[in-house]
Amino acid sequence: MDIKQTFKGLGRKLNEMGTVVETIKKKAAAKQKKIVLCEGEDPRVVEAAAACVEEGIAQIVLLGNAEEIHAKNPGVDLTGIEIIEPAASPKLEEYANLLYELRKAKGMTEEQAKEQAKDATFFGALMLKAGDVDGLVSGACHSTANTLRPGLQIIKTAPGVAAVSSFNLMVAPKSGNQYCEDKMLIFADCGLNPTYTAEGLADCAIATAKSAKEIAGLEPRIAMLSFSTKGSAKHDLVTNVQEATRIAKEKAPDLLLDGELQFDAALVPEVAALKAPGSKVAGHANVLIFPDLQSGNIGYKIAERLGGFQAIGPICQGFAKPLNDLSRGCKAADIVCAVAITALQAE
Repeated sequence: MDIKQTFKGLGRKLNEMGTVVETIKKKAAAKQKKIVLCEGEDPRVVEAAAACVEEGIAQIVLLGNAEEIHAKNPGVDLTGIEIIEPAASPKLEEYANLLYELRKAKGMTEEQAKEQAKDATFFGALMLKAGDVDGLVSGACHSTANTLRPGLQIIKTAPGVAAVSSFNLMVAPKSGNQYCEDKMLIFADCGLNPTYTAEGLADCAIATAKSAKEIAGLEPRIAMLSFSTKGSAKHDLVTNVQEATRIAKEKAPDLLLDGELQFDAALVPEVAALKAPGSKVAGHANVLIFPDLQSGNIGYKIAERLGGFQAIGPICQGFAKPLNDLSRGCKAADIVCAVAITALQAE
């Protein structure tokens, strides 16, 4: 399974207030974060870099050879974009030393670090680690592994986070949905981790709540999903969700979070009244945490294909600093959206 999915239908109008994507772009523009795009050899990335600067979404650093980028993209205005060739950068030695210190315990030599730091994605991750940029976007012409490996080795997970996860922003169709009070839902994890420990699932829930607030502007009401509601079934899989719910409440007591809940108990008030009376989340959830990747991936595709929801993502979360992967089938508009989301994830 290809875990990377394209950002769907970015130009579609969702309501009279404009698109969700346009709202995200405006919020990002107010922050003016610096984002590094690692694939200057790809015309889609170059076009997106120019669009981001033209629209004022973010400051852009583009990695690649400046002469080659200008020659291959003669019709693109690159004014205001900082172009850096990793192998020729005056900061290469500094970044190589940083990489060596981070990886020497794993057997990396100084010479290996210097060579590895010339790789654009590693160089971009080192820029992010050093604080020279606020976020990173890559993957237009490289695999998920090529993007996430530097992230995991250099950026690593945020303090107290057991695992990196992902989420999808699910936007209700223009006609609306009676169980979607906020016109959108957040699904997690739909694209990254096949299985979760209870602690990892709890961290996914906490990270997704933060993303829901920062990116979608939602006040998160989090449902920990299962095939059981409040002990209606007994199984090790149910126990894992129950334990994850307990851990999440312990770690983030201020979150409006409940579980374990079946999907209908999470969204349908009438069902919630029967199965989870007294719950402040049941029947009104807007953040849905699936127990594993299998159910999450199936769930978001059912909502997209049968329910008419627009799926944006998956979007990475849980890294110590913002880093996002693209689909290799992405368009320039998708990359612009990814840059805006990455900017919103930056502290």
